[in-house]
Amino acid sequence: MVTPNNDEFQGEQPIPRPASRPVLATLLVASMLTTMAGAIIAPSLPAMEKHFSSVDNAAFLVRMVLTIPALMIAVGAPFVGTLVDRVGRKPVLACSVGLFGIAGGSGLLLDDLYAILAGRLLLGVAVAGIMTATTTLVTDYYPGESRSRILGLQAGFMGFGGVAFLSLGGVLADLDWRGPFAIYLVALPLTVLVLRYITEPPAVAAPAGADGRPAGARMPSLAFGIYALVLASQVMFYTIPSQLPFYLEDIGGIGASGAGLAIALMSLANALVGLNFGRINKRFGVRPVAVATFTLLALGFATIGASSHVALVLAGLVLVGAGIGMLIPNLNTWLASRTPAAIRGRVLSGVTSCLFLGQFLSPVLSQPVSGSLGIDGIYLAAAGIGIAVAVVLLLSRAGRQDSAGAAPQAPAPQAAAGRR
Repeated sequence: MVTPNNDEFQGEQPIPRPASRPVLATLLVASMLTTMAGAIIAPSLPAMEKHFSSVDNAAFLVRMVLTIPALMIAVGAPFVGTLVDRVGRKPVLACSVGLFGIAGGSGLLLDDLYAILAGRLLLGVAVAGIMTATTTLVTDYYPGESRSRILGLQAGFMGFGGVAFLSLGGVLADLDWRGPFAIYLVALPLTVLVLRYITEPPAVAAPAGADGRPAGARMPSLAFGIYALVLASQVMFYTIPSQLPFYLEDIGGIGASGAGLAIALMSLANALVGLNFGRINKRFGVRPVAVATFTLLALGFATIGASSHVALVLAGLVLVGAGIGMLIPNLNTWLASRTPAAIRGRVLSGVTSCLFLGQFLSPVLSQPVSGSLGIDGIYLAAAGIGIAVAVVLLLSRAGRQDSAGAAPQAPAPQAAAGRR
């Protein structure tokens, strides 16, 4: 495991005024859309498979409808991040939100399985753009302690969005398998709000080199450690939605609705911790919070894997949800504070890419473990990974200057220039 390193602090650029409440509300609602990427249509899959039963390999293709957006997000995020830096945050966000509504809602009308899959590919591109642009805008608009607070709010809203949208998707799927696709259309009026309220942050020049000329902004070495942490955490985390329904059925005879409520409980814990992340980060700093995050994940997975009682499994889910609630806002805070604004979109897009790559790889990597050790073995293995990461973070030199709180502000650049 590569651990983060803080040896390349690049400094912050000042923002002339804080973002207004309508701007913040637009960013938070846009962030909620990302929780709808794939799982919202999961309840429709059985009926969808019956509808397309005459199509060759229908069972496989219908499952790809669920998973292919995650793969497309992982592949597309770095390219979208480059656009965010070169074209601008606002245009990428507006186009991505509009594409999200059109591509996501296309399943309402399309009656060709391959056309639906094409729509899901475009949906993945849209989600990559929304996640990268919203997070980059938050880090641009809000410096210092306010950044941690808003990134926590973003995580909280995404958690609440998961509870609300996933529940609504199940209700609509009971009416018709196309029903959940209608939820994606909420993005279309949101596009108008993005165009109305979001303003492009001021462009900044790259830092000057020794000869006085603009130097090329470099990706901080910290980024590679952060990417590794995100990838590892998501391989661990996604064993919950992919394996928990089977586990609960084995140990307690819990059906699909019960498993859905259990996962919703984890999402609720995620949201509540995310809403309080700003205070947590202010008190402890990014590195101690990273250690605490993986410790909570390890304790949660150990509780789930070592228990045959549903009540203890639920307690473990709460611990996992609490850890996930701190994970992404903390790592984004850490990384953004070490990244120049000129390349912030590209650098933060790597978090999005690793987030969804880990989710895509998790079932592939966990299934062999399940076959040999059982589902409880998967969760105990995840606990072992969490403890190992926490110990490495605790013992490493990385981030010691962050342990006291937010990083010091670097001098502002002397001049502004257009995006390159």
